[in-house]
Amino acid sequence: MKKFFTTILFTLFILNVFAQKQKVNYLTTFDEKLIHFGFTLGVNILDFNVANYAQMRDNPDFVPYPKDRIVGGSVVYSDIASLVPGFTVGIVSSLKLHKDLELRFLPGMSFGERKLTYNVPVYDINSGIEPYQYYSIKSTFIDFPLLFKYKARRINNDRPFVIFGGAFRQDISKTAKDDLVKLTNGGFYAEFGGGWDHYFPFFRFSVEAKFSLGLNDQLGTIPELQRPYYAQSIKSLKSNIFTLSFHFE
Repeated sequence: MKKFFTTILFTLFILNVFAQKQKVNYLTTFDEKLIHFGFTLGVNILDFNVANYAQMRDNPDFVPYPKDRIVGGSVVYSDIASLVPGFTVGIVSSLKLHKDLELRFLPGMSFGERKLTYNVPVYDINSGIEPYQYYSIKSTFIDFPLLFKYKARRINNDRPFVIFGGAFRQDISKTAKDDLVKLTNGGFYAEFGGGWDHYFPFFRFSVEAKFSLGLNDQLGTIPELQRPYYAQSIKSLKSNIFTLSFHFE
C-alpha cells in the first residue's frame, strides 16, 4: 500500500511539472494591431424557411392554370428536398475597437444550391416534358458582412470568440430562362456564431461557425411562361445560411 501511494504522489508530481511548463507563445503583439487583413475559405449550406398557403385560394393573387387541375381548393406545398454543400471565399479586414473587441468586414462570394420539392409533379419548361422530383435553385452571392468579434482571454496560443452582426447579400446568378420560382436580387441577414483562434509563428488561423438568418421575403415575381402555382403556393421564402469558415490572418 505504501508503494502504491508513493507511485501516485510521484505521478502527480510529474504531471504538475509538465503542466507548469511554459509553452512558447506566438504572435504576442498580433492583437495590438489597429488594422490587419487576411483571407477566408469556407463551406456553406443554403436553406429556405418556406411558408406555404394552406390552400391555393388563400393567395389573393391566385389565378388557376387552365392546363392543369390546380384549383382554389387544391393544396400545393413545397419544402427543401436536401441540403447541398457550397463554398465561400472572401477577404478579411479587421479594426481593433478594444483589446477584446474587433469590427470585421469580410466581403466575398458564396456559391450554393437549394432544392425545392413539391407534393405535385414538377414541370419545368426549361428541362423538357418529363416531371422532376425537385426544382434546383442555384445562387451566387456577393457577400457584405459587417460583424463584431468578441474574444475571450488568450490561453497560450488559443483564444475562443463569438461573433454577431449583419450582412447584405446580392444574388447575381441570373439567367435568360424563365425560372420556376424567382428570387429577389438582394437580402439582409442577421448573423451570429463563434469559433477559435490559434496563433502560429507567422499567422493566426481561425475556425468559425456562423448562422445567417434571412430577414426579408425573397420570393420574386410570378413567372410568365411557367406553371404559376409553384410560386403562388408559397406565402414567403426566407433564406438561411450556415457557413463554416477558415480564416488566415
